[in-house]
Amino acid sequence: MNDRTVAQDDLTAKLLGTDGLPKYAVYLPAISNFFAGYIGRQRYMSRGCIDDERMPTAFERGIEGLNWMNKAEGYFYYKHNLYSAGHANLDTTKHSIKEAMIRERNRTDSWLLGDSGGFQIGKGVWQADWKDPNCPAALAKRKEVLAWMEAYMDYGMVLDIPAWVRKTERGRAASGISTFGEAIQATSINNEFFMRNRTGACKFLNVMQGGNHKESEDWYQRMKKFCDPKQYEAPFNGWACGSQIACDPHLTLKRLITCRFDGLLEPGLHDWIHVLGNSDMEWVLLLSDMQRAIRKYHNPQADDQLRLCQSPFVATVHGQLYNDIIGNNPKHWRFPNEWAIDDKKYANDNRPFKDVAEQDEHFARFVDSPISARLKISDVCVYSSGDLNKLGKVSKNSWDSFSYALQMAHNVWMHTETTQEANRRYDAGLYPSVMTTATSGRKSTLYFDRLYCSDIINDIWETSDYGKAMKLIDHYSSYWMNFRGVRGNFGPKAKNSLTAFDHIFQEA
Repeated sequence: MNDRTVAQDDLTAKLLGTDGLPKYAVYLPAISNFFAGYIGRQRYMSRGCIDDERMPTAFERGIEGLNWMNKAEGYFYYKHNLYSAGHANLDTTKHSIKEAMIRERNRTDSWLLGDSGGFQIGKGVWQADWKDPNCPAALAKRKEVLAWMEAYMDYGMVLDIPAWVRKTERGRAASGISTFGEAIQATSINNEFFMRNRTGACKFLNVMQGGNHKESEDWYQRMKKFCDPKQYEAPFNGWACGSQIACDPHLTLKRLITCRFDGLLEPGLHDWIHVLGNSDMEWVLLLSDMQRAIRKYHNPQADDQLRLCQSPFVATVHGQLYNDIIGNNPKHWRFPNEWAIDDKKYANDNRPFKDVAEQDEHFARFVDSPISARLKISDVCVYSSGDLNKLGKVSKNSWDSFSYALQMAHNVWMHTETTQEANRRYDAGLYPSVMTTATSGRKSTLYFDRLYCSDIINDIWETSDYGKAMKLIDHYSSYWMNFRGVRGNFGPKAKNSLTAFDHIFQEA
């Protein structure tokens, strides 16, 4: 039996500096509605969603301990998270058991950014003619998303129309968007609606899109007014970087420097910068460098947020378990995960999860989380040979649905702890290879011949001259290409399918 006493791990305390502000770029786990459903059902169902005999014996606070936003009861505590309107029950007039984790959270101890659900528009799930301001379906969805954001979120992203919606036949048919200009037009309509109808209960981030530098500039010039206090008495409260801006440091820096010199990155007005998904560890460090430079030279309250594509929830669904912190490759840091343990022979094995992971050589090394440290291997591998699952069929594997929830929580802790440990090592003088570059065109092994990413970022933000800052960004264009972009591509391949599309086709 796993009867070890495990203390709560406060990941929020680890994140904050002595000034009460985050020391590093803030990673936001995008909470799965499948996972959230376990928290709510256990609170409200008469016997709970998990029988007593299925509950891990070391779960002294039951399933509620998996709720890391619950500072009092969570097995670990982490304040900053994201939840998407695209997966939510948007009806705020009815109680939602499955979303109790989101709706009933302690607003003092937790912070949530709402994703607007623009991805659902891009994929054709929310069908409407979005470029028509009077389309009933679009108007109804705008109202739902805004009401939901204001009811449950601290910050929200405005309902943008992804520029890539026009790239697929399904996207064009479902959204009414067939050109980049129409995506800008439709997003502007949504922004105006949010601006006119919001109550102030939620702050909003203006979303920047664009598949290349020209598109990004066009989008920004049309949308920047929504963050401008000269245009609106209560402008939007920060920025969200999407599309190519979120995976190309060259473009990310250009957009943020332009925001600075346009007066749209001001203390107390535009304090949050959210960068949508990228799967590479080095972006964690890059954004921390940016956050520190922005605070030092321009906005002392600015916070960078990071949402990584490599989701701990999706990893679990794909049968992956995080087993280590950063890994053993000093040149390229990563989130180590391998195939999870799924074997019916463990259904009656009461050894601690970590012991089986290492003793039976499933992993060369396994780092316990506050979740896995409370688990026996039989808490995850629950079905033995011939056992019937909840559908009355012989299970093909050893997991039930709760096995996924347990490992999701473990992966969230591992992912968050890894982002923080990466920053701690970076601050201690350890660098993955991409965070340094030779000062000349030739490679050098001499310490004084190296230039560090943090130095480059500082030089860019230190200058009070817009033209000089932009020249510095362009000067290091080849260096920025070393950072992996979409799906792990780097160099010229960081130019994703959107940029390739625009090289091949011309829109009429």
